[in-house]
This record gives sequence, C-alpha cells and structure tokens, in this order.
Amino acid sequence: MKAKIALGVCLLLASSLVFSQERIRVVNEGGIADAWGLAAGTSLASPTYPAAYAGDQKEVCVAVGYLLHPDGTTSDFSLLKSWAEDPPRRGADAYWAAFATSASNALANWRFVPRPEVTNPRPVYSMATFLFGAKDADALHERCAVPDLAYRIFELQHERKAARRMAGNELFSRLDIDTEAQRRHQRDMQERLDLARDNQEERDRQRQRAIERSQMQSQGGQNPNPQPPPSGN
Repeated sequence: MKAKIALGVCLLLASSLVFSQERIRVVNEGGIADAWGLAAGTSLASPTYPAAYAGDQKEVCVAVGYLLHPDGTTSDFSLLKSWAEDPPRRGADAYWAAFATSASNALANWRFVPRPEVTNPRPVYSMATFLFGAKDADALHERCAVPDLAYRIFELQHERKAARRMAGNELFSRLDIDTEAQRRHQRDMQERLDLARDNQEERDRQRQRAIERSQMQSQGGQNPNPQPPPSGN
C-alpha cells in the first residue's frame, strides 16, 4: 500500500478523517501498546532506502506522526523530526520528502487490533521513528527521539513555517494537547528569551569595552581628559 505524502508540518499526508469531532488522544512512541496489538499475521513493515539517495547510504532518521483509526489502520503521516549525516545543500524538500514517503509507505501497511479488554476503540495519534543506513542504531535513533510527542506538536505549532502548514490540516486542531505540555513550552520559551536577552546585553557590554580600549589606544594610553596641574601660590 502506497502512502501519498505532501509538504506539511515538514511533510503531511492529506487528511482522511472520517470520524466525529471528538478530541484525539496523543501518546508517545510505543504508547499505543496499552490498548492495541499487532493484527494476526502481520508485522511492522520497515521502509526502504530511497533509490535516489541510496548510492552512499548515509545515516538518516525520521520521526513520523500518524493517526491510528478505530479499525486499526493508519493515516495522516507527518514528518515531525529528522536528521541526516550529510544533508543536501540543495533540494532539501525533495530529499526529506523521499525519506518521509518511504517511512509513510511502511506505516501505511501497519495493522493493529484493539486488545480484548478494549470494547470501544478510539482514534489515537502517535509516532514512529525510522532509521536508514544505520551504523549505530541506538545513536541514530537518539537523533530523532521525541520523548514528549504532545510537547513536540505544540512546539511545531509555534514555529512560523510549520504553523502555516499545520493550520491547513484539521487533524492538528483536534489533538488533545495536555495543558502541562503547553505550560512547559511557555516556560522554555521564556527561558530562551531571557537567555537571548542576557547574551545580547553581554555582547553590548563587550562591544562597549572594545570601543573604550580602542579609544584609549588611539590616544596613546593617555587620559583623554587630563586635568591641568595645580597653580602655584
């Protein structure tokens, strides 16, 4: 099964939401295991290295968000984070689209079933990390790790480029982002602003000291405002 993917958060598959206007729970990678298992006779398909970039097999990882529907199928794939050993200087959109599409094609073949105790399965939004050309799988996985998915989504919603793309997809307005993730993001943003302000103030002080030293050197190290000697009586 092929997954069509278009530019979005970084990349977004066209939405296929067909359920009611309920809020959608967000869970971290692997978090669906409390309510879902693999469908019988299926496995988690892995992506292939995109042919256009397979010549040197550089290390690449992508974290892809997806919507898990009540029937166990997946859709609405979004590139949430990415890293490459040697990213291209040109054609970055095509490069990341190739890896995101390969990952999404794999995700589109994943099939889940609710656990026996789950009698009313609900849609859930989660993510999966995919590795390409891994030499050290653990280290590469860490490059694209998203320890808090709700926080990452809220973070992207406040990045100008990503926010414009997310605004056109109803799914992101439906996600149930907990208020604690929002508060953490706001605190982090304030800390970054404070740090940026402190750094700028320090740069200004250093610049001013450099100007003063330059002025002293240009005057031969003499006092620029000498006081006249006291007059004798």
